[in-house]
Amino acid sequence: DGFTKIWLPPAWNDQSSWSDAASGTSGGGEGYFWSDFDKNSRYGSDSQLKQAVAALAGAGVQAIYDVVPNHMNDKLADKQVRFPRHLKLWRDDCATPSDCDQGDAFMSGSADLNTGNAEVSSRFMQEFRNLRDNYGAKGLRFDFVRGYAPERVDIWMKNFGDQAFCVGELWKSPNEYPATDWRSQASWQDALKDWSDRSHCAVFDFALKERLQNGNVAEWRHGLNGNPDAAWRQAAVTFVDNHDTGYSPGQYGGQHHWPLSDPMRDVAYTYILLSPGTPTVYWPDMYDWGRGDLIRTLIGLRKDAGIRADSPISFQSHYSGLVATTNGSRKRLLLALDSDLAKAPDGFTPVLLADGQRIRVWQASQAPSDTTTTLHCDNVQ
Repeated sequence: DGFTKIWLPPAWNDQSSWSDAASGTSGGGEGYFWSDFDKNSRYGSDSQLKQAVAALAGAGVQAIYDVVPNHMNDKLADKQVRFPRHLKLWRDDCATPSDCDQGDAFMSGSADLNTGNAEVSSRFMQEFRNLRDNYGAKGLRFDFVRGYAPERVDIWMKNFGDQAFCVGELWKSPNEYPATDWRSQASWQDALKDWSDRSHCAVFDFALKERLQNGNVAEWRHGLNGNPDAAWRQAAVTFVDNHDTGYSPGQYGGQHHWPLSDPMRDVAYTYILLSPGTPTVYWPDMYDWGRGDLIRTLIGLRKDAGIRADSPISFQSHYSGLVATTNGSRKRLLLALDSDLAKAPDGFTPVLLADGQRIRVWQASQAPSDTTTTLHCDNVQ
C-alpha cells in the first residue's frame, strides 16, 4: 500500500480499563497507562511482537514505537518498574511542581514522572535502546511532550541514534500557556516549531489540525506543512485524526476528543497526502472504514510525483476553496479542493476526480530547474 513506517502503540504492559457512558468515551489497555516495560501486553506476547516487527522489516516497513515517558499507572502492587518515591518522581511529592518536573502535570499527577531526575531519565534511555536493539525500533513517537522538556527528548534521541526518526505530540493551544510565556501570544505554528528546534525531532502538525477543525478549506494553508519556509514544512507530521482526536473501533468509539467530520475526511486526506510534511494515515480509515482505495490512489500520486516533507507548495487565493500546487522532484500536482477551479492551466492533465467533484487533481511535468546564464555584452554599455 506504499507505507514506509508504521507507528506501533506502546509495547509496555498496561492493565488499565475505563469507560464513560455519559460522555460516550472509553479506553484502557493501550499502553498509555503502562505499569512496567514487559512486552507481554494485551496486544500479544513478547515473541509475537518480535515476529511482527521482523515481518514489517522484511517488507521494507520501519517500526516506530510509541513511548510514554511522562506518566504511568503506579497503582498495581506487582508492577515491575519501580521508581522510589524518595527521589521525588511524582508531583504529589513536591512542594511545587517545578521542584520535580519539566512540564505540565498529567491529569491528577499521581503517576506523573519527573523525567528531569537522572535515574528516571536513565531508565527510559535504557529501555529506548532495548526497543532499538531487541525489538527493531527505527524511531520513536513521544507521547504528551508538553509534560517534559524538548531538550530531554534531544538527549534520548542522541543516545538512541541521532539520525533516527522521532516525532512529538505537542497538543497545546497558545491560550493554554501562562500569560508570561511568549507562546501565549504566538501562533500554533510558532510553538510547534520551537519544540521541534529544541528537540531536533519532527512534531505533529496541530496547527493544521486546528484549521481542519475550526477553519474553512481555504485556511488549511496555514498549517505548519504550508509554511513558506522549507524547514518548517519538513518538521510537520500531518494527520487527519488519531487515537486521541478521532473515533476508534470498539466500545463507545474510543476517545474522539477532536474528530474531523466525516464529510471532510476524504478532502483532508487528499490535502495531507499531496502536500508537504510527513503524512500519517489512521489505520481504521485505511483498513476498517472504506477509505483504502482513495488513500492508495493518493499515496501513488505522491510517490509518482516525488513529493517530500520539504517540497515547495504555492497557493492561489483567487479561487474558492483551496487551490495549491505542490512541486515534487519529478512532477507537479495541482489540487482543487471544494473549489470553483474547474479547468487547469495548459500542461496539466487530470489524474483524480472524487467525492462528487469536491476533489480535483491535475498533474504536469516538473518545470525545468533554474540555470545560470552568463551574458557577454561586447558592443554596449
